[in-house]
Amino acid sequence: MPTRRLHTLRKSYERAELGEDDTRDTPFAQFEQWLNEALAAEVPEPTAMTLATVDCDLRPSTRVVLLKEWDEQGLVWYTNYQSRKGKALAGNPYGALQFHWVELERVVRIEGLVERVDAAQSEEYFHSRPLDSRIGAWASPQSEVIPNRGVLIVNAACYGMQFLLQPPRPPHWGGYRLRPDCWEFWQGRKSRLHDRLRYTSVSAPGAQVATRWLRERLAP
Repeated sequence: MPTRRLHTLRKSYERAELGEDDTRDTPFAQFEQWLNEALAAEVPEPTAMTLATVDCDLRPSTRVVLLKEWDEQGLVWYTNYQSRKGKALAGNPYGALQFHWVELERVVRIEGLVERVDAAQSEEYFHSRPLDSRIGAWASPQSEVIPNRGVLIVNAACYGMQFLLQPPRPPHWGGYRLRPDCWEFWQGRKSRLHDRLRYTSVSAPGAQVATRWLRERLAP
């Protein structure tokens, strides 16, 4: 197969800039500002974030998940604990997240330790979901090989008849929280001289919430 070259594709990033004087003292405040601006700009799927994990064989993998909650404890998403990402996190509890708001020419990267949220929090979110999504959590053996789509349809029908309007939360389904120890905010700039500002936690070892952040500029 001949090489498919894309050398002529170019975009000049000139929408905004990111200077030290323009950023907040903490990455959480900076993230809140940028997320609110993404929501206000009505970018497609502003809460979509790429989650990267590494399994026990040191093989990385990525997938897109949706941010559902966040505070200074960390960023939360919900999924199947028996999925590929769940199994990877069980063996290596570190992950990385990335938001890419193309229309704003911005990227946010976050790294840290990942933990499960408590059962009560998972229960509250699960029961806020639409009925078909709650049934779907039972119907899909996420990341497993299945012979065809019909398996999902049959499973959904069976669990729908079993649980009717009150499906309980599956024991294999719930939330994860990434507790950040490193953030990077990237703003596209002209001539590929992009702005990159990194916040690194310098809190005491073992602290669950960062009390101080070191802000540094990185070369693009």
